[in-house]
Amino acid sequence: MKKVIILGLSVFALVMACKTASSGKNELILMLQPKSDTQVSGSASFTEKNGVVTFTANIKGLTPGEHAIHIHEKSDCSAPDASSAGGHWNPTFKKHGKWGSAEYHKGDIGNFTADAQGDGTITFSTDEWCISCEDETKNIIGKSIIVHKGTDDFTTQPTGNAGGRVACTAIIK
Repeated sequence: MKKVIILGLSVFALVMACKTASSGKNELILMLQPKSDTQVSGSASFTEKNGVVTFTANIKGLTPGEHAIHIHEKSDCSAPDASSAGGHWNPTFKKHGKWGSAEYHKGDIGNFTADAQGDGTITFSTDEWCISCEDETKNIIGKSIIVHKGTDDFTTQPTGNAGGRVACTAIIK
């Protein structure tokens, strides 16, 4: 009789641990590095909770106005112009576009505004990303964040004509 109770308690503890892990919070905080001879810097964070990833970036040193921000395919920011990060992350092989339109890359986050001091913030949430999951069409680990000099027009293929890369950070744990 004791063996059954111990086994039952062990299974109960395992089930509770799995529920806590699956509904728990997973977070990354990353620092943006200047690229292309700029002074752009800032931070980016990804927080996953209950199957939704929330991305927040706080960026400074930009020219005032609109700027694009994307997830790129490689976690390599080593090139002076961040070209080592590759193109937009596009694991589903769609055309470039605005998030939520008929076609878009999973890395097509969009545009944000830098104020008169060159500071900008963007927050974005989706269930189409994950942090360290098994689904390679959702897993953001091993990619990078790129801040662009210009605005994404959501039309030009495959980049959105967003201009040079002014900041980069690898999305790694």
